[in-house]
Amino acid sequence: MTPAELAEAVLAAAHAVFADRGLDRSALPEQTTVERPRNPDHGDYASTLALQLSKKVGVPPRELAGDLAAKLGSTPGIKSVEIAGPGFLNIRLDAAAAGQLARTIVTAGEEYGRGDVLAGLKINLEFVSANPTGPVHIGGVRWAAVGDALSRLLRAAGADVGTEYYFNDAGSQIDRFARSLLAAAKGEPAPEDGYGGAYIAEIANEVTARRPEVLSLDEDAAQEVFRVEGVELMFAEIKSSLRDFGVEFDTYFNEKDLHDRGELEHALNRLREQGHIFEADGATWLRTTDFGDDKDRVLRKSNGEWTYFAADCAYYLDKRERGFDRVVIMLGADHHGYIGRMKAMSACFGDDPAQNLEILIGQLVNLVRDGAPVRMSKRAGTVITLEDLVDAIGVDASRYALARYSSDSPIDIDIELWTRATRDNPVYYVQYVAARTASVGRNAAEVGLTRGDVDAFRPELLDHDKENELLKALAEFPAVVAAAAELREPHRVARYLEDLAGAYHRFYDNCRILPRGDEEVTDLHRARLWLNDATRVVIANGLRLLGVSAPERM
Repeated sequence: MTPAELAEAVLAAAHAVFADRGLDRSALPEQTTVERPRNPDHGDYASTLALQLSKKVGVPPRELAGDLAAKLGSTPGIKSVEIAGPGFLNIRLDAAAAGQLARTIVTAGEEYGRGDVLAGLKINLEFVSANPTGPVHIGGVRWAAVGDALSRLLRAAGADVGTEYYFNDAGSQIDRFARSLLAAAKGEPAPEDGYGGAYIAEIANEVTARRPEVLSLDEDAAQEVFRVEGVELMFAEIKSSLRDFGVEFDTYFNEKDLHDRGELEHALNRLREQGHIFEADGATWLRTTDFGDDKDRVLRKSNGEWTYFAADCAYYLDKRERGFDRVVIMLGADHHGYIGRMKAMSACFGDDPAQNLEILIGQLVNLVRDGAPVRMSKRAGTVITLEDLVDAIGVDASRYALARYSSDSPIDIDIELWTRATRDNPVYYVQYVAARTASVGRNAAEVGLTRGDVDAFRPELLDHDKENELLKALAEFPAVVAAAAELREPHRVARYLEDLAGAYHRFYDNCRILPRGDEEVTDLHRARLWLNDATRVVIANGLRLLGVSAPERM
């Protein structure tokens, strides 16, 4: 019996009690939940439904809890129901009902943990979105890991998700990039406001190899060549490095397309129709202060040039007109000031910012060696890049480390810790269980132990305390996935996997799965093999949500 099935049984018991007592069934919720008590002596699961309903229907909570306990106690699979405190229900499952979960998980396979809590919601998820002026730095790498994990979680929760990378191949940053490439090609120092690092010389050399005539052109023409060719090469490298990191986007969106297609003018007209545009000092403004912004925002300058904020407005509208119900944008630690203006902009379009727009802010990441920050990149010079992080600890450890912590907290990634093949390395600790469960399966086959026919499974034999502990941990996975998706917190999955790994190790140490020597294979061995394989399924499913492999050997 899964927690969801038990919750349904609790609600069914409540319906029966309300019918018997003639109570108003409209007070009953459409759904309820059960939770694991902190103290296992209080039962396998607890329900607060009696406490929630008592005031609504005028029945003392312990009295209502008593009626619920009587009904629920007759439900197949429930061993006992006790009333605690002011009206809590402490529920114990019989071993057979608890053990059935192993079969449910193995049968479901990759589908176990998936749900429909976000079904019907179409989400546009934008992350990384670094302009192509250099390799992806470590802050962008954090969003690559967290954003990709979040996209997987949202889909697992039933949402229709489109991932997006927004970039600009024009503007002042790109001009500085082009000037830096030209200077490198000429053997000159980088401009004072330009970009340094070995990657600039590498790209400059590749451009001159492609276009050997470039250095004979006048400076403006040469700079344009380096701009076009350099951006193409740099963006190709960014895409390649993200792909190697396991991150690919459904859409790569160029800001230039907004201008070329007249979408800024379209957005301006929409905002004008909503009554939030005004003219002052020769410029066109959006009155965002009507919706809590600290000041109104210029969309078009007095010289006729569009502002970056105008492009932000057009891009948001473009996403909404593509049918996305919710726009989620993941930004770096220096973008807190964007939240107010973007929320106000959403409201200016007539949207509900609380429903249609989410902005997530990620905090800084430091790479640490011997207790001191690693400050210089081999290629980029002044920043640590995706390439540097992967070279230091590998793709799996990088993705796990970046997704393991709440994104609103700064983190230090200790190179020594994340490359250590010991239990204190979180990704090793979890992947070791993936490998151990696979190894148990291989060893079982060698001694002739198989799970056997699904109908021959004896779940009631899984009555050891450590088996029960592991089963309860496995049962939590769907709720963890749903919560991580709804709260936009992939780190919940990582921390859950570490707890599950601990439960498996305790099970493995206390409950022998394989027969010894000439010992005959029994139904208990088979039942424990089901539980082992169920653990393998959940560990693999959880790691997949984080974009991390579940090795069969280590």
